[in-house]
Amino acid sequence: MTIYEKYDLKKVINASGKMTILGVSKVSETVLNAQKIGGENFFEMSELVINTGRYIANLLGAENATIVSSASAGIAQSISALIGRGDAYHTMHPYTPKITRREIILPKGHNVNYGTSVELMVQQGGGVVVEAGYANECTAQQIAMEITEHTAALLYIKSHHTVQKSMLSIQEMVEIAQAHQLPLIVDAAAEEDLTTYYEQGVDVVIYSGAKAIEGPSSGLVVGKEPYITWIQEQSKGLGRSMKIGKENILGFVQAIEDFLVHGSESGDSMQARLSPFIADLNQMTGIEASVVQDAAGRDIYRAKVVVSGNVSAIEVIEQLKQGDTAVYTREYQANNGIIEFDIRAVNADEMKTIVKKIAAILKGAN
Repeated sequence: MTIYEKYDLKKVINASGKMTILGVSKVSETVLNAQKIGGENFFEMSELVINTGRYIANLLGAENATIVSSASAGIAQSISALIGRGDAYHTMHPYTPKITRREIILPKGHNVNYGTSVELMVQQGGGVVVEAGYANECTAQQIAMEITEHTAALLYIKSHHTVQKSMLSIQEMVEIAQAHQLPLIVDAAAEEDLTTYYEQGVDVVIYSGAKAIEGPSSGLVVGKEPYITWIQEQSKGLGRSMKIGKENILGFVQAIEDFLVHGSESGDSMQARLSPFIADLNQMTGIEASVVQDAAGRDIYRAKVVVSGNVSAIEVIEQLKQGDTAVYTREYQANNGIIEFDIRAVNADEMKTIVKKIAAILKGAN
């Protein structure tokens, strides 16, 4: 009996990307082996967290680092740490009214929903969101004018989910933070570059362990001291409900080591693999397929499919999820008649299955 039969689960072709709703990424044999070692042994957990963090920081050329359970947990714990600033009372009472310096400033166009909201994670950490600028514009001046005696930190979201147009750069955000002696957090959950933002002067950088790095469920926070130590102290308070197991800590460290050696699939490779898929799709009436780069400028290429005719993009998306094998796509532009296919975790046979399913959907609509 397969795992799909045992729990009555559908098989899934993940053409959506490294998304939490589908389990994010596949992990390698080396990562699985490291998880096995973790699962079979005991450690002093505080020592494991501190020492693996130092080990990762050394690999990345940073002051310190720490592993958390997810990028979202990284946001909440970082916010709490920068509000409490190492205060032991605050650690056990993160929402205490005794501390009023709680405002977290971010560009309005960065307060997005990525499966949950950025705002909720800030609030979970005890922060109060202050939006700067407008949905389609945020300048350095607009950030600076929101700073008051109640400002605890600045926050920048580096993601394709955010508004890309007319937004200040991370470097500009760094300059504002330094001029006002405030810490800057950058949420770079799905990003592949583990060093650039820290090297630019960002104080706290947060990554998902299970996305670009292809580790188990985990998150990484890289940054300066004493901020990372304050974040680790959150395990005695807010972070207790977000703890990560020893097997995932060791598996994630192995994933980082592998990632630093091998990196991710190149954009050229993705485009080459997409070529026959695009050609097959363009044989169908009512489909116009092309290759597009990730909206945030990452070296990620996807198939963009414009749907016309007797069936809408929304209907195609929903029908692709039906049957014994569900195909999940990127649905962000479905209302404009566009579907995107992220093929980083899709092999050639699975692309053929997608083509067959789309052909059947179109045939049924005619």
